[in-house]
Amino acid sequence: MSTITNWFKTQLNNPQVVFLTLFLLAFFAVLVFMGQMLAPLLAAIVIAYLLEGLVKLIQRLGVSRLLAVVVVYLAFLLFVTLIIFGLMPLLSQQTTQFVQQIPSMLGAGQTALLKLPESYPEIVSTEQISEIMKLIQTEVTALGQQLLSVSVASVLGLIAVLIYLILMPILIFFLMKDKQRLVDWIGGFAPRDHQLVTQVWSEVDRQIGNYVRGKFWEIVIVWFACLVAFSALGLQYSMLLAVLVGVSVLIPYVGAAVVTIPVVLVAWFQWGFSGEFFVLVSVYLIIQGLDGNVVVPLLFSEVNNLHPVAIITAVLIFGGVWGVLGVFFAIPLATLVHAVLRAWPRQVQDPT
Repeated sequence: MSTITNWFKTQLNNPQVVFLTLFLLAFFAVLVFMGQMLAPLLAAIVIAYLLEGLVKLIQRLGVSRLLAVVVVYLAFLLFVTLIIFGLMPLLSQQTTQFVQQIPSMLGAGQTALLKLPESYPEIVSTEQISEIMKLIQTEVTALGQQLLSVSVASVLGLIAVLIYLILMPILIFFLMKDKQRLVDWIGGFAPRDHQLVTQVWSEVDRQIGNYVRGKFWEIVIVWFACLVAFSALGLQYSMLLAVLVGVSVLIPYVGAAVVTIPVVLVAWFQWGFSGEFFVLVSVYLIIQGLDGNVVVPLLFSEVNNLHPVAIITAVLIFGGVWGVLGVFFAIPLATLVHAVLRAWPRQVQDPT
């Protein structure tokens, strides 16, 4: 007990540790209790932070910050416009076609399952297949009801999207344009001696910057490779599946395992256990292997990789707290925790 008491006394005697603790508590409190309310602002901060790297790159060429901000901002708006009016309609079309084909897919799956008792009567019985089919039909019915409830609430969703489309571009521009003024204003509330916070932020900024840039190019590379392979082999819904595979790299380990299921199922429903099916699966596994063993080491050579156990733990914790967004931001948040743990002992043992 005395050891714990002495430890707390040591921490409380270090103003840097106290300030860092209060800062982290306030940060997570805002995310937990006000995250939904401040979602447009938080999203704008994240996007402005990601675009800051491009602004600095243009500034190194001798361009003024305001002009660099305008150039990057216009390029960002052009990119978003291409996504909304170029990629989204195609994804929406393929998603609609996929949903419409689900009943025929279920019928083909039921036919294949009913053949199992004939081939393997000692392992699978007809009653078990019937129970499995009832369970699948129940799940599909529940999914249909969820989709119906989403469509009923689509008006509210449209309003939220409009708010994002109007507010976020404005917030992003002013966050980029007045970055230094905002940083100075926030820094005015910090004590003069905040070296520990500066050290943690420098580590987090370097790691997250490398991580985000690497993930962006990894998504583009994996998406393009899958799109070329799926289109060349004639796989249905090639764009939709390629986008899913590309986005899945944001969720280490879990994403690749989950997205493999629809790719394999669509290929099986289209070709069955034929030569085309095995070629598609082989090419897909090769792409996944190249991603994990070639692309990732090249893109993330400067990033201190977290242990797989730490990554999975972060996905479980932050995903449980914030859902899908928590899963996507699990690695950056885990990097923040890792940076704090790395900086904390040195500052406690040798306070400045």
